[in-house]
Amino acid sequence: MSVRNLEALLQPASVAVIGASDREGSLGAVVLRNLKLGGFQGPVWPVNARHASVGGEQAWPDIESLPQAPDLAVICTPATTVPGLIAALGRKGTRAAMVLTAGLKQPAGDDGLSLEQRMLDAARPYLLRILGPNCIGALVPGAHLNASFAPSNAEPGRLAFVTQSGALATAMLDWANSRGIGFSHFISLGDSADVDFGDVIDYLASDPGTRAILMYAESIKAARKFMSAARNKPLIVVKAGRAPDGARAAASHTGALAGSDEVFDAAVMRAGMLRVDTLESLFDAAETLAHIRPWCGERLVILTNGGGAGVLAADALELGGGKLARLGEETLTALDQCLPASWSHGNPVDIIGDAPVTRYQDALRVLLAAPDVDAVLFMHAPTAIVPAAAIASSCLPLIQQSAKPVLSCWLGGAAVATARAACGSAGIASYNTPERAATAWLQLLNHARNQEALQQIPSAGLDDLMPDQQCVQLLLEQALRDGQEWLNAAQAQMLLQAYGIPIVETEQVQGIEEAVIVADRMGYPVVLKIVSPQVTHKSDVGGVTLGLATADELRAAAMKMRQQVARLLPQAVVLGFTVQPMVRRPGAHELIVGIATDAVFGPVVLLGEGGTAVELSKAHAVALPPLNGNLARDLIVKSQLAPMLAGYRGRPPSDEHALLATLLKVSQMACDLGWLAELDINPLLVDELGVLALDTRVRLRPASAGEGSQLAIRPYPSALEERLQLAGRDLLLRPIRPEDGQHLMGFYAKASPSDMRLRFFMARREVPHSELARYSQIDYDREMTFIALAPGECGNQTMVAEVRAVCDPDNLQAEFAIQVASDWQGKGLGRRLLDKLTGYLRERGTSEVVGQCLPENIGMASLARQAGFLVSNGPSDDTVELRLQLH
Repeated sequence: MSVRNLEALLQPASVAVIGASDREGSLGAVVLRNLKLGGFQGPVWPVNARHASVGGEQAWPDIESLPQAPDLAVICTPATTVPGLIAALGRKGTRAAMVLTAGLKQPAGDDGLSLEQRMLDAARPYLLRILGPNCIGALVPGAHLNASFAPSNAEPGRLAFVTQSGALATAMLDWANSRGIGFSHFISLGDSADVDFGDVIDYLASDPGTRAILMYAESIKAARKFMSAARNKPLIVVKAGRAPDGARAAASHTGALAGSDEVFDAAVMRAGMLRVDTLESLFDAAETLAHIRPWCGERLVILTNGGGAGVLAADALELGGGKLARLGEETLTALDQCLPASWSHGNPVDIIGDAPVTRYQDALRVLLAAPDVDAVLFMHAPTAIVPAAAIASSCLPLIQQSAKPVLSCWLGGAAVATARAACGSAGIASYNTPERAATAWLQLLNHARNQEALQQIPSAGLDDLMPDQQCVQLLLEQALRDGQEWLNAAQAQMLLQAYGIPIVETEQVQGIEEAVIVADRMGYPVVLKIVSPQVTHKSDVGGVTLGLATADELRAAAMKMRQQVARLLPQAVVLGFTVQPMVRRPGAHELIVGIATDAVFGPVVLLGEGGTAVELSKAHAVALPPLNGNLARDLIVKSQLAPMLAGYRGRPPSDEHALLATLLKVSQMACDLGWLAELDINPLLVDELGVLALDTRVRLRPASAGEGSQLAIRPYPSALEERLQLAGRDLLLRPIRPEDGQHLMGFYAKASPSDMRLRFFMARREVPHSELARYSQIDYDREMTFIALAPGECGNQTMVAEVRAVCDPDNLQAEFAIQVASDWQGKGLGRRLLDKLTGYLRERGTSEVVGQCLPENIGMASLARQAGFLVSNGPSDDTVELRLQLH
């Protein structure tokens, strides 16, 4: 749904406990006790139909009798009572409820609706938000709220934990309390009938008390909402359910390869999140995020008193894709001056087992100051020379003063327990083994890499890609009218041609002699393939014959195919054959490029090793469309095909540009064609000459299923492009694209200091690369930026204006900003852009547009008045508020 009324759920001023009880061990008794022990400051109203007092305080017989509407109601009563209670709470004015009760999936009556659906129907008229059912509740230590039946309270902190599993919630809470790790929010979603991951992550993204989010997921419901919410703060997720159930039902190779777990991985990386595999890793992530300093870079140095432990940590780091810092001469010389001659003279820095406290301190000072080191893994194995506690107490002040991240690893049990505890008290992340410490660093590293990927400004895409949409639309409409599930060979060929993908000439025929006539015209040798709706993979039934050199060979092959199909698939109807000229590109690689549809995240693009053994190869990867140049190149890397395509043993490199273009075209098909369920281009030949599609299979959704599932990421809205003439110049107004980072850089670089100050409310000489990426790679589902492009030198376009708006998750309010190049000011361009933006927002249902400008920005205030904005003084004298009601 949205973040609406989640404030009442997680920051309530008053709470009612429905089903509060004095019965020891009952749900109502535990929740009431936890609310009191948590120190909740507002009124807590027990509701019990049979008792006038509960817990020594007045109780109310029903919701109607409560002194006022509670902000939050916690429901602990049997499942059959829940829909009626939700309706009563809505009438009373309550806007949030936690339903701890399980069993709401059962039917409510003869109409077939479940109790859960009845509950949602009761809540909908009042916009009453529901956490659960079947959850343990929520804890918000900063608000002294423990509305749960968890066995203990949570300590305050800056991590949020969101989980679908109540058992894992209590396990995480118990573990965190034992480590002194606190939380801003601790939320159990249960069955997520209403409030889901996307809602909660959206809420936490705007919470200043939450630094990072940990998440245990079993399923995701609203993919687009989840993807939009997940980009705003560090988010580490462990997801259960890795079995690729969906692949078993897939009819195409692409569908079989694009398992749901791989798709989830692709979504996690696209949103800049980090996925871990085990609960232990999630616990370690909590330890790391709770204590670590801000990220400085990838170069890690290992400081240890044991060579074996250092090697184990280095091995784990390298296997996980990390890198050890290369120590420069200056750093090595400094270490030589404070370490014995027998030290390791490299990284790991082994200071030898007899190291006294001063040796630890000296080496640590050098490494923390070294310009070639970004972070330190401090490791110690107990010895009889110096107690571990003494080393910890002497080194912790140095670590705490450092701006660089430092992780500690204390190997052993009782001998290092005091040192480990001291690290925890000092806010230094601590681990029991070299491998866990290295894995924790890799978590930070991979999350940083995922975030950096979001900040890349991609190269230009396929501006010249203009698919023949009319041809495609007619083709698909005819196929759907005819009830086709699969396009025939000619139709599939037309589809690829419409998107500019090179194909081999293909003709479909009904009979053998017709095939001979076509082959005579094409010229031998040829390829013959069977055509049958019941034959999913032609090679499985001998339905493909290559290199037929004569008409007699073709006739014999066709007869044999029919006999094979009749024997292996007697129910199959053979419609004929396809004939193709035999393509001889002996050095070409056979790849598969395709589209599959995930039940949650919608269409995905797949790239992998192709051919007849395609499903046996592990060399493949999936990505969520829409793709840009960087994402397409990343897909090649993740598919493990890059080394092969780069050329080897005299084999020339393949044409990477042609493959990238094909991936972008297939991505565009996934965005454009809602009726397309699955696509296989297999094999797609790739070599130094380019690409060539030899065989294509396309499956459509049945007309009764509607026009497909929604993309998880809203694609570029090309329909919003507009051309106009202004001041005698042709201008293109269009939404911003990810690759427009370079346009933005040039636009800001040419802006006057005065214009930059009026735009950003402070003096700026340049805009950082990461900010340019954020401004150009927007989420079209929640943001919109229109830019104006004018013809520039050498046929290039120059950006001359921008207007942008960011909507809140409920689409109630959008905040806007606008900037026009100095030589285009006063020509009406600002008004055209602002009108385009407000028209777009009005059409999408946004209620209000707001903005601010500096008092001296008289031109902005005048433009806003002309566009219908209310212009007034801001809450302080240094800003002016701009406000326009749209609905």
